[in-house]
Amino acid sequence: MSEFIEGFQFLADLNKEVTIFGSARFKSNNPHYKEARQLGKILGKAGFTVITGGGPGIMEAANRGAFEAKAPSVGLNIQLQKEQRVNKYVTKSIGFYYFFTRKVMLSFASQAYVYFPGGFGTLDEFFELVTLIQTKKISSDIPVIMIGKDFWSPLVEYIKNNVYGKHRAVNIKDLKIFHLVETAEEAYEIIKKTHDNKNS
Repeated sequence: MSEFIEGFQFLADLNKEVTIFGSARFKSNNPHYKEARQLGKILGKAGFTVITGGGPGIMEAANRGAFEAKAPSVGLNIQLQKEQRVNKYVTKSIGFYYFFTRKVMLSFASQAYVYFPGGFGTLDEFFELVTLIQTKKISSDIPVIMIGKDFWSPLVEYIKNNVYGKHRAVNIKDLKIFHLVETAEEAYEIIKKTHDNKNS
């Protein structure tokens, strides 16, 4: 309970938040790292607050871009024994012991959610957000953006052709919850049309 209280208080003063997810394993020479850094910079220059899990890889890249734009660069870190650290580009951070409280904070009040390629954690966070929107637990006006067609296209095709097309396990309108793009600039074109949902 104390983590929830501290987390909500930590985020209370932020505005125009965009939460960015992705692999902790990508290095600075990885194309997806470079694209995440570019998006962080674009968002920062446009007055957005960039929120990540605070660790290395894609998280570091997005925080780095925001930091370079002199914008709020926020990290919501998880406390693990041998993995995850707060990257040096985070200007405001908080640590969580429990994954589930951290996941709530990563989803709280952002006006867009951006997913770069990642592992099980990123996929878990993606499907949880999509489910929350599908079941109307959070607003359907909040875009879920997947960046990197080389990574995401097979999953999107699976959902369209198998989950929906063959088995009708979701409705056709559910396929509109997420947007697949290739570049930071394309993602920003979607994000800039959103509005702050904190008080909605």
